[in-house]
Amino acid sequence: MSGAFEPGRSVPLGGYPVLSTTQPAFADELFRALDAGERRRVFFANTNFVVQCQPLRERIRAADSVRIVNDGIGMDMAARLVHGRRFAGNLNGTDLIPYLCAHAKTPLKFFLVGGRPGIAQAAAQAIERKLGQQVTGTCDGYAEFAAAGDSLPQRINRSGANVVLVAFGNPLQERWILDHAGALDAPLVFGVGALLDFLSGNARRAPQWVRRLRMEWMYRLLNEPRRLLKRYSWDLLVFFRVCLRAGKRLDGKS
Repeated sequence: MSGAFEPGRSVPLGGYPVLSTTQPAFADELFRALDAGERRRVFFANTNFVVQCQPLRERIRAADSVRIVNDGIGMDMAARLVHGRRFAGNLNGTDLIPYLCAHAKTPLKFFLVGGRPGIAQAAAQAIERKLGQQVTGTCDGYAEFAAAGDSLPQRINRSGANVVLVAFGNPLQERWILDHAGALDAPLVFGVGALLDFLSGNARRAPQWVRRLRMEWMYRLLNEPRRLLKRYSWDLLVFFRVCLRAGKRLDGKS
């Protein structure tokens, strides 16, 4: 068996239902949800997500508003091992968010959560100046976030944001989104990892030709070996073990 899953299919992988889709098709779904005021909480499943979010797996599966999309070549490799097929496309927040901005009929209103002090503000400037959207508020992931506590969802709601970007890394961003999924009025909430660092200029993306080869992970490893070596060595072995053990089941049991 070879080829790709048909777009729109939910693929069990690592105990999660991962949506096989393309960036244009998924963007259309999100715009329809936005127009209808329906909630979508979007998680980008890469190898680190699959491993780190295992304790959240049952909560993620039980949340009707959650959509999980595949991110990275590791997910395709695991899909081929388990199902004999790859995903219809490859999605990540670093590409999807600018795509949504470029194709939105009216300007989106963003609220940014996470990052070191100053990162969210710099990312907000990039969203407004380069992507042509509005940012209604920011909250860093350190002292400001700690001070806001459980009142942060109300602050986000008062801002009028319809898109919330949460950048804590796995599994903290997914846990926070699940904990506050019902309290947030914004239709679209994304767990975006390092996106704010990229938007702010604090981190650089791989050149386009590296991304086309789907080797961005190697570029990041070479630039941040101390932080990422374990993720792309031992954790990668754990990832394949989790996927093979779960097989084609959603309950994650062998």
